[in-house]
Amino acid sequence: MAQTNGIDHGDVMLLVGTRKGAFIVSSDQSREDWEVSGPYCDTNDVFHIVYDSRNGGTILAAANDSIFGSQIKISHDLGRSWAESEQNPKISDGSDLAFSRSWHIEPGRESEPGVVYLGAEPASLFRSHDWGNTWEQHGTVTLHPTRDRWEPGLGGLCMHSMVLDPRSRQKMWVAISAAGVFMTEDGGETWEPKNQGVRADFLPDPFPEFGQCPHKLLSHPAKPDTLYQQNHCGVFRSDDGGDEWHDITAGLPSSFGFVLGLHSQDPDTIYVMPEDQVSTGEAGGFRRYVPGAKMIIYRSKNGGDDWERLTTGLPQKNAFIHSMREGMATDSLDPCGIYLGTSTGQVFYSRDDGDNWELLVEYLPPINSLEIGIAK
Repeated sequence: MAQTNGIDHGDVMLLVGTRKGAFIVSSDQSREDWEVSGPYCDTNDVFHIVYDSRNGGTILAAANDSIFGSQIKISHDLGRSWAESEQNPKISDGSDLAFSRSWHIEPGRESEPGVVYLGAEPASLFRSHDWGNTWEQHGTVTLHPTRDRWEPGLGGLCMHSMVLDPRSRQKMWVAISAAGVFMTEDGGETWEPKNQGVRADFLPDPFPEFGQCPHKLLSHPAKPDTLYQQNHCGVFRSDDGGDEWHDITAGLPSSFGFVLGLHSQDPDTIYVMPEDQVSTGEAGGFRRYVPGAKMIIYRSKNGGDDWERLTTGLPQKNAFIHSMREGMATDSLDPCGIYLGTSTGQVFYSRDDGDNWELLVEYLPPINSLEIGIAK
């Protein structure tokens, strides 16, 4: 794989955020032969990098540096050149909170051109109206009445997932480790905890109003009221926009995991990779590698009611594999492509809905995130 950037219109781009910069791994739509370009922003710990297909196509990276702080890096030419936001995010709600790290970048809806959202640490939400060039604090989640009782997860008190309701600019869900899922229906002015039925085995009350530790939250645009989350304590589904959650962990070898993926054409097909060999109700997250050192992706075609093991092409011996919360992505092609990045620098992928897997690239720095884009 050559270190080039010959990306053409229609190419599939796998955007990889790592501890030492970002990479773009690209192919035509056969997804057979891939080229690696990068590293970009290579002095930064890139928590997330995403392709915004609006406005001709823009790549945005959440780049964090232990000395120089957090910056949003922007490329308008598929990574060939980069610029920094003119104005970086800053908490401005009058609280004594200080902005720490950028975690997740979410392009806005088609109906809100120029808008990009950012989830950050400590659990805070920002919005840009100019494609990421300047940022302002969005909403009042930092002032939620339960805020003084939120506890950070191992990675910090971070807002790492957001789901935009495609039917309303005013409605969205966010996931915070370790505070839970919250929803707004008024553009961020007020927020409601949406955690009923989600376990928090590490707390005295295992079903609190808030305090759960979601690792990833997703929804399919074809079924926006159906939400899925991979949680510290299991996999859960809500069929009513988060009002009530159902535990769909049964059939998995562990209640602990980080990654979650949704099939691009079928909103009822989901993918997870469990980690740790622990039972439901036991504290997970100590080993942080796949059970038995065998890499197995689990797929459900009915929203988590039943699970099947996917192993063809995946290492089944001495595979001490771990993936971060943003480490799974799915493309929009048919059949759907599924991608899994590891903390040891490999990307595994399937071109046929998960039935068969291949090693796409290895020897990258530890991978923080994967996202897919189709080049314009």
